Amino acid sequence: MKVIAYVLFSVMYFIGCILFPVCNDRYFCVMTHDGSSDSSVGVVVKRLKEIDSGRVFYYVRKSDKSRASLIKLIFVKSIEMARSQTILMDNEFLPLAYVKLRKGVKVVQLWHGTGTIKKFGHDVNDGRLLKIVKKADMKITHLIVNSDYTAGLYKRAFGVTDDKVYITGIPRTDVLFNEEIRKNDINAFFNEYMDLKGKKLILYAPTFRDTEVKEPKLMLDIKEWIDGTDRNTILLLRLHPYVSKAFDDNMLKGYEGRIINMSDYADVNTLLFVSSALITDYSSIVFEYILLNRPIYFYAYDLKLFENDSRGFYEDYESFVPGPVVRNTKELLSAVAAEDMYGEARLLFKDRFYKYTDGNSTDRLIKLL
Repeated sequence: MKVIAYVLFSVMYFIGCILFPVCNDRYFCVMTHDGSSDSSVGVVVKRLKEIDSGRVFYYVRKSDKSRASLIKLIFVKSIEMARSQTILMDNEFLPLAYVKLRKGVKVVQLWHGTGTIKKFGHDVNDGRLLKIVKKADMKITHLIVNSDYTAGLYKRAFGVTDDKVYITGIPRTDVLFNEEIRKNDINAFFNEYMDLKGKKLILYAPTFRDTEVKEPKLMLDIKEWIDGTDRNTILLLRLHPYVSKAFDDNMLKGYEGRIINMSDYADVNTLLFVSSALITDYSSIVFEYILLNRPIYFYAYDLKLFENDSRGFYEDYESFVPGPVVRNTKELLSAVAAEDMYGEARLLFKDRFYKYTDGNSTDRLIKLL
């Protein structure tokens, strides 16, 4: 069914190319991972509007299962893309596999991760999906990355050649270098959550696991965590967008005020700013949090399973991450209570993944395009 939809999309795109001219001031924005204004695509759109308010933007956001959404994609979005000179993406857009693009159209893959610990893209997909993804990725003209190291990984994951990889920095990280925005975001957060002011906030952001889309699990002994921390320590839970919709808040029943589900909070950057430490595992959120130079705890309870039976890693995990690796709640509590010894490791990690730390990645990208 999906392939039929992609083929119909390509037919309508072809018709759109016949009926309408392509316009330099029109942008087709694929925001199926993050539809917010703080995503890499969202940040670029905002800046482009500031430069010229006359630009026109079309959007494909997180898809739903409705027939109306599918019909709109095939018969409306295809025409909008046909009129656009530039396609900005934060994710794969599989209809591209079946489309013959106009000459000179720019396809800009911004992706949604600043860096990666786990394998992705061509390195993990297989079968028919891999064939479709490869055909779609052949349309990429600009793959935007953050450093020489990520250039090597992303080039392979998307199957593109060196001449299509551009190290401009990732637009959505610019805000992390802006002290004024950081202060405003922190103030806004505590104005909304006044009871959290003065508390020790720890952000827990586990990675996306393919097996948990329909049945998310919180692999943390909640009672042990609560008993092992004082009442001023609050755990902010941030689940992956693909998982959060199915999460049952009843799992947190009885612990209100000590564990707060922030999965639907609009701006993840604000959660980074207000947190004194991060708990994660294989998530790319570490690449943003590293800029704050605060403690990061790697709660890798399923490390061997993830390495051997799931996506696997590009590096030896335990020697790669800039923080203690723990396997259960008891070890996690001990790590949180211990003295932070990873300051230098975090700085080295940051230098490896950031070529630019000036907060001007968005402008570099726009100048390039």
